[in-house]
Parts: sequence; structure tokens; C-alpha cells
Amino acid sequence: MWTKKQLIEAAFEELALAGFVFDLDADQLEAALRKLDTMMATWSGVGISIGYLLPASPELSNIDDDAGIPDTAVEPVYMNLAVKLAAGRGKTLTTETRTAAQRGYNMLLGAAVAPTSGQASGLPINGAGNKPWRTY
Repeated sequence: MWTKKQLIEAAFEELALAGFVFDLDADQLEAALRKLDTMMATWSGVGISIGYLLPASPELSNIDDDAGIPDTAVEPVYMNLAVKLAAGRGKTLTTETRTAAQRGYNMLLGAAVAPTSGQASGLPINGAGNKPWRTY
């Protein structure tokens, strides 16, 4: 299982800041953790529920906690986090990074099960578009 810190480090590696990962101070790591948590909360809101362990409040988030995501979601998560972190760092992303992030997001979005809407009880079956097969 991946920790939240490992996802953050992978995102910084994608930004070609791998040598600087260990030079990041605690405030920078916490800022990246907040971006990760808010990104995952947003994804949950659009139906991408991959098991990420969201904290009850931002103060309770711990960078060393298990992320709770399956291995199939690791790359889409850290690639999209890299996109979010790039703007704050003034980094220009490669086309490959942007494409991989978008493809991963679309894959996760496609895997999200959309809720089905059933017919409300009390609605007539024979409406304007549903005619009986025979008339009396």
C-alpha cells in the first residue's frame, strides 16, 4: 500500500524535482498533502470513489498515513497531483505528463458507477411514450 507521502514524492518526481524531494520542508509537504486531500475529496464528489482515506478535518490529515487506494489508481493520482503542484512551482508540464494525468482521470471516472434512476412509484406506465401493445 502506498502512503500519502509516497504519492506526494512521486508527484514531485514527475515534476523533475526528484533531487529536491528530500529538501522539501515540512510546510511544503503539508501544502502538497492539503492539495492531495482536496483533489481526492473533489474526485469523490464527482463519483470517483477509490478508497482514499480522507481525514475528518484538514488538521487530522497525516502525511505518513496509508492512502488506501488500489495499485491501479496510484499513477492517475500522483500524475494529477503533479499537474496541481506544477502551477504553484512555476513548472511547465510535458505533454506526456498532461496526457497521462488526463487518461488516468478518465479511466477512474469511467470506472465510477453512475447511480441508476428508477421509475418513481405512482407514475403511470402508459405515458406519452409508452403505449400499450393493443387497444381496447
